[in-house]
Amino acid sequence: MAAELILALDQGTTSSRALLTDAGGAVLSLAQQELPASYPHSGWVEQDPEDIFSGQLQAARQALADAGAVAADLAAVGITNQRETTLLWDRATGEPVSNALVWQDRRSAAIVERWRSDGLNSLIRERTGLEADAYFSASKIRWLLENDPELASAAASGRLAFGTVDSWLLYRLTDGAVHLTDATNAGRTLLFDTERLAWSDELLAAFGIPRELLPDVKPSVADFGVIAAHHLGAEVPVLAMAGDQHAASFGQACFEPGMSKNTYGTGCFMLLNTGDERLVPGSGLIGTLAWQLNDRLLEGAVQYAIEGSVFTAGAAIQWLRDGLGLIRSAADVEPLARTVPDNGDVYLVPAFTGLGAPHWDPHARGTLTGISRGTTAGHLARAALEGIALQVADVFGAIRLESGFELSELRVDGGAARSDLLLQLQADALAVPVVRTSRMESTAFGAAFLAGLQAGVWDSLTDIAALWSAERVFEPSISEAERDLWFSRWADAVGRSRNWTKELSAAGN
Repeated sequence: MAAELILALDQGTTSSRALLTDAGGAVLSLAQQELPASYPHSGWVEQDPEDIFSGQLQAARQALADAGAVAADLAAVGITNQRETTLLWDRATGEPVSNALVWQDRRSAAIVERWRSDGLNSLIRERTGLEADAYFSASKIRWLLENDPELASAAASGRLAFGTVDSWLLYRLTDGAVHLTDATNAGRTLLFDTERLAWSDELLAAFGIPRELLPDVKPSVADFGVIAAHHLGAEVPVLAMAGDQHAASFGQACFEPGMSKNTYGTGCFMLLNTGDERLVPGSGLIGTLAWQLNDRLLEGAVQYAIEGSVFTAGAAIQWLRDGLGLIRSAADVEPLARTVPDNGDVYLVPAFTGLGAPHWDPHARGTLTGISRGTTAGHLARAALEGIALQVADVFGAIRLESGFELSELRVDGGAARSDLLLQLQADALAVPVVRTSRMESTAFGAAFLAGLQAGVWDSLTDIAALWSAERVFEPSISEAERDLWFSRWADAVGRSRNWTKELSAAGN
């Protein structure tokens, strides 16, 4: 077998996956390891860094074994990852000094409020395109340093390393030889100037975060070092890294300005390609890097995007399964939802960790409205699917308004996008076609395509675009009047979700 296979490592919030593909874009194997999380206090979400690494390594080995391949068959490895999740480790030993603070973790909200009170949000938006929010990595780093004086001292003296999950995996896979990240992951920290493509000394000083903590930054397509031979059986070059949503957009071949995709995972993340134009949007949206290629790929080395982030999507289905026991597996939610003709005026706003775009309200909480004696499990299942679709529709509307692009379709991928009912609801909510790709593992394929470009398996974006195809198109099927009524009742439910803390405060609780 010639060394032209690509292994994509896709480290997500709830699982670590590894996909093996060839030059034709075929799935030769796909392996997955579940990744647990812990919730020590309300609003806290943690993961064991060793679980992240060991699960990802096990998935990689399994993918090779399942395909009857060995490391020598690999032209390259590409890494994609859950983004803002924050890790600190000892440079000398490689040992983590705390659990990973997952992107959903809200413990640093008070720090963010302090930054906002100090007037830093305008500087943050100008330099990074992002919002001052606990979602991003910088406040999580600051929380760790403020709550452990020993960590603060070690960080100041250069004894600690910070990384998002990509950096952590790379550090461990190279046996500590490499401390790097790529521009898309750096751009999610609140510390990276996405116009200059460099760490911002202004923001580091404002946040009190030592520069010595940070990895060096490379384009998404670059030489990121070599995986040590004992991990996979032979040395293999890592030739690409990108945050999961950027990789998914690349995997969906959203290469032209105005093309958009939405990924349905633990959360939902919509990206609209804005080309080489760096926008700092309003309307509760954020500006971000789409990806940074290198000079050899003369097709727009730096591409930007507008993004809208929905914090809870697939996690709402997990709640029906694990919290309420209404279903045994995520696949059961659609048959249950189809037992009723409509939502019975029941609305679920799954703001379990606050609301993301376009609201950015960390104090919002999950809210269920319209329950009556006639409400059934089917209505709750239907409301959960509608809650996902309507959150995405809020983001889609804001992106269309802010960008000026018509947005004539939405390409979709991710686990929940396997639900025909969800995607029909989505098309009805958006009033545009929703296009499900034939390659549902768009995130992993994006990492593979990026690595394959650097390895020479593919020569151009045109080659990759030719590999994309649609599996099914969902057309809108409801009237404008029906849609308006639906959105009116949804907006009322969202308002209740955002006001609950005010009502508790007024009640003296």
